[in-house]
Amino acid sequence: MKNILYLLLFSSFILNAQETKDYHKNVATLDRTIETLYEVISGDKGVERNWDLFKHLFHENAKLIPTGKTDDGKITTRYMSPEDYINTSGKWLFENGFHEVELSRKTETFGNITHVFSTYHSFKRKNDRKPFMRGVNSIQLLNDGKRWWIINIYWMQESKENPIPEEYLKNKS
Repeated sequence: MKNILYLLLFSSFILNAQETKDYHKNVATLDRTIETLYEVISGDKGVERNWDLFKHLFHENAKLIPTGKTDDGKITTRYMSPEDYINTSGKWLFENGFHEVELSRKTETFGNITHVFSTYHSFKRKNDRKPFMRGVNSIQLLNDGKRWWIINIYWMQESKENPIPEEYLKNKS
């Protein structure tokens, strides 16, 4: 009987270990962390996103902060947790399709903090040739010595009044 209990306990441990995802490779380097961010929110219509991986990218209390204009022209921001983003955007991404692709990157690092200005363009389908939107993500990251964490993403879409400056369209650096 004792052996059966040990066997059941060991089997349960093995099954749980197999179900736990190892996302370390997705946050081991700065480049891979940014690539994973773009990959995890991208997908064609009807493709479910890996929201567990999405949440794994972010440090506790991280914020996603879109900027924009209200109908009356007032500039505004909205502060969301990763869970808030999933709840407000997840259904739209699934129902409409969305691929965000990095065009260029400017990276600055001091010690364990990094700021990335990442210019993107967005498509509804992976094979679309013309983007329906472009913008700049300002991404703040922390390296704790073990992995990279996204602390905040603060972004703005390009508009006629605010075209993306040429310096943010140059190759990644």
